[in-house]
Amino acid sequence: MNRPVRFAVILSGCGVFDGAEIHEATLTLYAIIKNNAIYDIFAPDINQHHVINHITGEEIKETRNVLIESARIARGRISPLSKFNADNYDALIFPGGFGVAKNLSDFAFKGTNCHINEEAAAAIKSMVKQKKPVGALCISPVILAKVLGDIEITIGSDPATAKAVEQMGAKHKNTIHAETVVDKKHKIVTTPCYMLDANIVQIAEGAENVVKEMLNLL
Repeated sequence: MNRPVRFAVILSGCGVFDGAEIHEATLTLYAIIKNNAIYDIFAPDINQHHVINHITGEEIKETRNVLIESARIARGRISPLSKFNADNYDALIFPGGFGVAKNLSDFAFKGTNCHINEEAAAAIKSMVKQKKPVGALCISPVILAKVLGDIEITIGSDPATAKAVEQMGAKHKNTIHAETVVDKKHKIVTTPCYMLDANIVQIAEGAENVVKEMLNLL
């Protein structure tokens, strides 16, 4: 490839309890650039499920938009997910955070009966159809399980979430900090990040390991 590898990064808001996990998102972007690739950032132009006070954990009675909130992490350089085109990218990656389970899906509320945001599902399917790698951190692998079914992934070692993943048709493998699971057949790479009791160094290692494995699949 005579040009830099181009990643599409899909965010789900800004903040672990109601959006994208900021450490995971930022360190994913860092890992992409560190490994001589480039990225564009996307998010759906929809309202968040709700807004959480990250000090108290209580819900705040206000409405926020996923795209606008994600733009905080993107420093304003972001596009609506509706404009994503798999033809323009070599790889797709999802940082974690409860926004994945509340905004990109309703997994947090409906479990295995969840619905995946149509634009996110279409992005995943289009990349897999073109045999391009898809990465997912933390809780994000659950949406891959729902959309793709028969894949091998990890969310760490939480028994309840692992069971849900397998009920949706995927195979789960327990992992430790920064460890990845690579499904070479489908070009899926996952790592647990904050699904385990991780520190920020372990998050950085996990994000970089996913990016490196995705690059190896190209």
